[in-house]
Amino acid sequence: MKLLAVIFIVLVCVVGCSGIPFQKTLYVSMESVDPWTLVEQFRNNSPEKFALINTIVFGYNWNKLSALGYIKVDAGEKTFTAVCINPMGVKLFELTGDKDKIDPHFVMEQFSRKGNFAGTVGEDIRRIYFDLTPSAGAVVNKKKIKIVFSEPAGSGILEYIFAGSAGLLVEKNYYEDGILNWRISYYEYLQKDGKNYPSGIILENYRYGYSLTIKLKEIRG
Repeated sequence: MKLLAVIFIVLVCVVGCSGIPFQKTLYVSMESVDPWTLVEQFRNNSPEKFALINTIVFGYNWNKLSALGYIKVDAGEKTFTAVCINPMGVKLFELTGDKDKIDPHFVMEQFSRKGNFAGTVGEDIRRIYFDLTPSAGAVVNKKKIKIVFSEPAGSGILEYIFAGSAGLLVEKNYYEDGILNWRISYYEYLQKDGKNYPSGIILENYRYGYSLTIKLKEIRG
């Protein structure tokens, strides 16, 4: 919790407004949809290598602060580079990572004083951009307006929810002991070169009481 307080203080870039609104997914009947065909289509239409510029709103203790982020991802290799600056152009951090480790190339001193800041940010990036489809052994729960895939992950259960007329990933939920630990919601997909990109992403970490609201500004790859 001390780490989150430090993050909040240092991100004194701009006092955020009420947050970035995204259009909710329009739910339709999924009764005639084959679940695994849906997953395969989503996987095929997801970019493997890409670079994005996003605005990021960090919410903590009823306050919201903003920053600008650059993220470069190779989903196949599970590697990423992330850079975050404040609206004045001051670099806050630069990280690279893969599925096994996070390497902090630069972290503002206030971030690094307490807690594993690089690990916290890197884990959020992995959750958002990696492992966007369930494994072949996932349990399928087909509902009227959504299809839910569940599988073991770590010490809990990871849930993927597909919905909408295009049958895209709209949520990833992680539970431990039946309690929702974190949720990622994906909104307003757009296409570039035949690949789907969510224009809006919201990560809610219920264990630590913070949220990240990410709005896509530019696709660079």
